[in-house]
Amino acid sequence: MLLHPKNETFDHLDAGSREIMLKTVAFFEKKGKKQLKHDDHERVWYADFLEFVKKEKIFATLLTPAPYGNGEKRWDTYRNCAFNEILGFYGLQYWYTWQVTILGLGPIWMGGNEKVKERTAALLEDGAIFAFGLSEQAHGADLYSSEMALTPLEDGQYVADGSKYYIGNANKAALVSTFAKNARSGDFVFFVAESDHSNYECVKNVVNSQNYVAQYTLHRYPLTDDDILSVGQDAWDSSLNTINVGKYNLGWASVGICSHAFYEAITHASNRKLFDHSVTDFTHVRQFFVDAWTRLVAMRMFALRASDYMRSASAEDRRYLLYNPMVKMKVTTQGEEVINLLWDVIAAKGFEKDMYFEMAARDIRALPKLEGTVHVNMALIIKFMPNYFFNPAQFQDIPKKDEPTNDDFLFNQGATKGLGKIQFHDSALAYNSMDLPNINVFKEQIEVLKELLMTAAPSKEQAEDIDFLLNLGELFTLVAYGQLLIEKAKIDSVEEDVMDQIFDFMVRDFSKFALQLYSKTGATDEQIALCMKMIKKPVTDLERFNRVWKGHIAGLNGAYEMNA
Repeated sequence: MLLHPKNETFDHLDAGSREIMLKTVAFFEKKGKKQLKHDDHERVWYADFLEFVKKEKIFATLLTPAPYGNGEKRWDTYRNCAFNEILGFYGLQYWYTWQVTILGLGPIWMGGNEKVKERTAALLEDGAIFAFGLSEQAHGADLYSSEMALTPLEDGQYVADGSKYYIGNANKAALVSTFAKNARSGDFVFFVAESDHSNYECVKNVVNSQNYVAQYTLHRYPLTDDDILSVGQDAWDSSLNTINVGKYNLGWASVGICSHAFYEAITHASNRKLFDHSVTDFTHVRQFFVDAWTRLVAMRMFALRASDYMRSASAEDRRYLLYNPMVKMKVTTQGEEVINLLWDVIAAKGFEKDMYFEMAARDIRALPKLEGTVHVNMALIIKFMPNYFFNPAQFQDIPKKDEPTNDDFLFNQGATKGLGKIQFHDSALAYNSMDLPNINVFKEQIEVLKELLMTAAPSKEQAEDIDFLLNLGELFTLVAYGQLLIEKAKIDSVEEDVMDQIFDFMVRDFSKFALQLYSKTGATDEQIALCMKMIKKPVTDLERFNRVWKGHIAGLNGAYEMNA
């Protein structure tokens, strides 16, 4: 249930996609762990990886929408998941250059400039990478305050002036999709700039890592209408809809990182003796590993099921706008939990420079903080809560969406308004489809949460207290998380033991967040009482626990080690 790159045949993909994944694994295994770690420590620009991408036309195949490609070129979220996971498995730096290329391509494919689209397809074919010039040093993600200015001249001519900050790939990007304001009208605008132009200054790398995350400045950069991607509301929507596409990938990076770290940790612990016992003989160590493995499996299941909603999305079905930020927010924070659990087992070993784990422990922290913080995404998610719980609609069941087709809607998402009007199907359909002890306990917790929302809803003052709402949002998020886990389990026939053990930690997490809500200064007596009712203990079953340990985890000892 975890990626094992050396054993994975990628038979779930078509032949062309399968070849890409196998060649990518082979590239990294040939590079070897020693060179991988050397390049990381010395902050070597990953030119070898980008040359491999160019030679095999990987970004061209995976990131060119079908109308602008030929043959196997398409934007297919399902197969992109596999590539995301592989890159995360071998190193966040390799995933990052892919991720920010995706972000840079978003405004291009979403815009109306056909000349730029044709040019972009040709550049991808030639191995180019791209960048997304959105954030600024003084304003971060506050797009309203963007100071990059586009000044109209005469005869369709413009000049652009200003700086962007924290922009990945901006040192080498063929085109940098840049968000600005028209200096005269104040309208938002997206245009493309070339990083090798004399009026483009790559000021510096703002991070101390193998990635290049640039500050760049445009000095009266000359532009024409041929460089403009979108204006006004379309430009605004392109910025947010691009993030909708890109933020989903962050969860997959966490899944890949955690999977590699898990193999290292279980192998180390299984072969280390303390007090005449293997470390994995200790009860608390087994609990750590079972918790880490079930959390990791759940991360992967949720991200895969969320892909089905993205690929099925339409103007009439925008449920992906809840599940997508959850992959960014929930899956990445679960990744931190997984690494924490594994690190508590391997302890000082996790600092050693020859371990992949050293990279994992550092890099797993980045993912919840990219493409909008956890708090920003939680604030977005909370908007969906009333309709999710109390105003369900009927939808056709969404099957597993693994067909090799282009995801047209992702580049035609439309207006970014009206999130509070989006409806969802009744989550009880999923929860009532599976009868397991811990799922049943979790359902009891959900009913108390709904009671709180109906009878002791946050007051106006509490609604303005972001900290209070964030804890309430954590409870809501767990409900939606569990729903998609059950749906995925039904599709893939996941063992009942695994699902019951997953909901063991789900019950505990729900209780933890209920206690945090209880502890808030502004919580009322009625809310406190209901929070206490939410705090429950999972149904313990030592035999089930041991079956999961022996059947899925203990055997991973020595199962994977990266080539030297």
